[in-house]
Amino acid sequence: MGAGTSTGQPTIVSIAERAGVSIASVSRVLNGLGARRDTVTKVERAAAELGYVPNAVARSLKGGRTHQLTFAMPDIGNPVYVSMVRAIQSVAKAAGYRLLLHSTDAVVEDELAVLRSLGDRTSDGLILCPIRITDEHVEALRTAAGPVVVIGSLPDGVPVDSVRADSVAGAALAVRHLHETGRRRIAFVNGPSDTVPGRNRDAGYREALAGCGLVYDPELVVHTDFGIESGAEATDRLLTRARPDAVFCANDQLALGAARALHARGLRIPEDVAVAGMDDSVLAQAGWPPLTSVDLGSTERGRRAAELLLHRLDAPSDTPAETPAPRNTTAPPRLVVRASTGRTAPDS
Repeated sequence: MGAGTSTGQPTIVSIAERAGVSIASVSRVLNGLGARRDTVTKVERAAAELGYVPNAVARSLKGGRTHQLTFAMPDIGNPVYVSMVRAIQSVAKAAGYRLLLHSTDAVVEDELAVLRSLGDRTSDGLILCPIRITDEHVEALRTAAGPVVVIGSLPDGVPVDSVRADSVAGAALAVRHLHETGRRRIAFVNGPSDTVPGRNRDAGYREALAGCGLVYDPELVVHTDFGIESGAEATDRLLTRARPDAVFCANDQLALGAARALHARGLRIPEDVAVAGMDDSVLAQAGWPPLTSVDLGSTERGRRAAELLLHRLDAPSDTPAETPAPRNTTAPPRLVVRASTGRTAPDS
């Protein structure tokens, strides 16, 4: 029995398997975007054999590309993603593309739906920024009907372009800085432990503690969601059981919440407790005192992701063997020191 015949309506995946060409090549042929004559023949023959019927959207776009790109992010209100949007849009606009925005709320099914929507030809390519990577993500990325660039870390072997932040090194920068200012009881307010940033920032925190000769104390660590209110609640919970002389937070939103909880208890920043965050977003200078934070290159990651996606769109291939190898790049972290950590600590 031929590929696709046992599961009802054939897909571009089953057509690609039957024709022996890439999924991207099938998508281009079915949508009239051009390919080599022998590739067109193979795809049309395979589609006919499998009884493929193109959907209405694909037929309406048969004359060419949509000249639209999609950026799917966890939280459209987070300043980190706003910075990415601006960078992506700048690159896309210069190349003649419009940018569609989608906030997934970090819901896995929503992210998978966006990946599948590439087959509907509503946009020519996708930049996806997930905070969790599941087996379902990996499969959807492998079989995506159009080019995808991931802003984030991927498991080895996933054939997709990606731009990563080095959160492990970034977290270590912040903790070492706090240690250098004399802090010895460095607490950690982290996001969910089942997320990529949560795991990586925890790894950097532990690595830096060990390098500074400090013992990891679970009483000094709390997990919550990546938000200001969550940061305040988690820090208040932390302070009921421990008295740190510094609080390192997994992002700037958590750090602002931590500062609020410290102020509510009459603790001074940085005299009593130093506070450091991550992302170096616009929020880092919005509070008082201004927040020491680790710049993870959100603007640079957005720019690189857009450039990788345009490169993939401009250099398609007709067979899997000719598909360019995925390109993975990392934006290096940078510590930005402000008044929230000061330069001295109380006697320990």
